[in-house]
Amino acid sequence: MRVAVLDDYQQAAHHFADWQNLDAEVTFLHEHLADTDDLVEALHEFDAIVAMRERTPFTAERFARLPNLRLLVTTGMANAAIDLAAAEANGVTVCGTESPSSATPELTWALILSLVRHVPAESAGMREGQWQHSIGGDLYGHTLGIVGLGRLGSRVAAVGKAFGMRVLAWSSNLDPSTARERGAEPVSKQDLFSQSDVVTVHYKLSERSRGLIGHEELSWMKETAYLVNTSRGPLIDTEALIEALHAGRIAGAALDVYETEPLPADHLLRTAPRTVLTPHIGYVTEETYRTFYGQAAQDIAAYLEGTPLRTLTP
Repeated sequence: MRVAVLDDYQQAAHHFADWQNLDAEVTFLHEHLADTDDLVEALHEFDAIVAMRERTPFTAERFARLPNLRLLVTTGMANAAIDLAAAEANGVTVCGTESPSSATPELTWALILSLVRHVPAESAGMREGQWQHSIGGDLYGHTLGIVGLGRLGSRVAAVGKAFGMRVLAWSSNLDPSTARERGAEPVSKQDLFSQSDVVTVHYKLSERSRGLIGHEELSWMKETAYLVNTSRGPLIDTEALIEALHAGRIAGAALDVYETEPLPADHLLRTAPRTVLTPHIGYVTEETYRTFYGQAAQDIAAYLEGTPLRTLTP
């Protein structure tokens, strides 16, 4: 079997699994293949592909143009970028991996603290010979608003309580009793955005949630409030956010996810004021990569033995 491991940006995938003991020839691709023609040309001869999260879409067109593909492994047990019905129609088995839930909430708090305490600007100032040129905000006694109180949002809520924050939560189907059990006060969407000092997004992307935060939601926020997104880029109307930042309608934003990834070098977000930007590294940790790549190798071995593991179906 010929296996392609996609989007190995850090050239590190080979460290996190026992690829050599697979009955397969494994190739690691380090550059992102955005164009369909380029992707088909590069992957046409491969029998199996390992996809990192939702970096590379697998659409009906792409499955149809990859006739040799028999196995697609995605890291994580859900991948909105894979057309599972098309995979099934083209005879492709799709398998997943487990996904540790600690990494992204930890980065969320790194971003919140960096934003509120102006850590990147102060660090840059120190390297330029400066000393104390900003005044940081506080978390204790302030309000944290969590959009989406699922597996990740609940971890963020627990840390917010540890910081002595009032924690609010909203989602379209949030059960009030569940929110209270997780240490959050259930409120309306408008109340969350208008009362919070920090709003952090942990919501599942779907056609219904695309653009969940736009001009109206941003207008509800305090001018002193911050917005953080480590979930999915399309949940926020990027144009509306850029306008709000330039107009000073919110204090700042920290983003780890974007509508287009990798983020183009000339994208307006890169020069937007009062921002902290990271390149979708919420899940990029050693423990997570060991799980992702280790179980991806297990999935390939199990498929070769005729007993696929962690299969995903439409």
